[in-house]
Amino acid sequence: MILVLGGTSDSIEICHKLNEKNMDYIVSVTTSYGEDLAKKCSNKIILKKLTIEDMVSFINENCITKIIDATHPYAVEVSRNAIKASQITNIKYIRFERESLIKEVDYKNKYIVNDIEEACEIANKIGHNIFIGTGSKNLYLYKAKIKNKNLIPRVLPTSDVLISCEELGFNADNIIAMKGPFSVEMNESTYKQYNIDLVITKESGVAGGFLEKIKACENLNIPVIIIKRKEMNYPNTVGQIKYLIDLI
Repeated sequence: MILVLGGTSDSIEICHKLNEKNMDYIVSVTTSYGEDLAKKCSNKIILKKLTIEDMVSFINENCITKIIDATHPYAVEVSRNAIKASQITNIKYIRFERESLIKEVDYKNKYIVNDIEEACEIANKIGHNIFIGTGSKNLYLYKAKIKNKNLIPRVLPTSDVLISCEELGFNADNIIAMKGPFSVEMNESTYKQYNIDLVITKESGVAGGFLEKIKACENLNIPVIIIKRKEMNYPNTVGQIKYLIDLI
């Protein structure tokens, strides 16, 4: 049995490939949205945030022989737990890692930072209508660290996400609830509609529409803050799904 750590569009493509090969697997997700994604390819799904202990128990109880980690590039805690659990149980760990596109960004009006704290430091100095394109998980940090600015997050249109935004003080005037990825034209229209003068985004790769966000900034001459991925020493990293399937 293979344990697929999912919740991303990449994980769905991987699961479809596993289905084609008639391989037995179960998908682990941490959100209801991730569960909905997983249902497109599997009915074996576990919805739970797994600690290292949880993961070790699950591996032993379900005769897991391999872990495929296809979580989001910024979900480093899950990946760390999976790597440790694979070492404890002596099973194979394979990381699917989206190719980094940051070297392809030659737009001059950009700031590349290591974390949200650095992004907020810059945002406190420039911009007023600030587009936050990094998801809903860490909105509380932006809310706490960016002062006297109009924050406009683009988040998934699910009830739990919208409720969390409202609890932080966001309302219908500054919540963009849409599912991506988005084209350059769509991003441009959004930036214009909300008079955006600063964009904060992650280095999310092709699946996250990263370059389209940057190109829209370039076309409108809007400064962009890019939060880099955290450095992780992944064992058995694969960048293309066809090669990942070959490894299995």
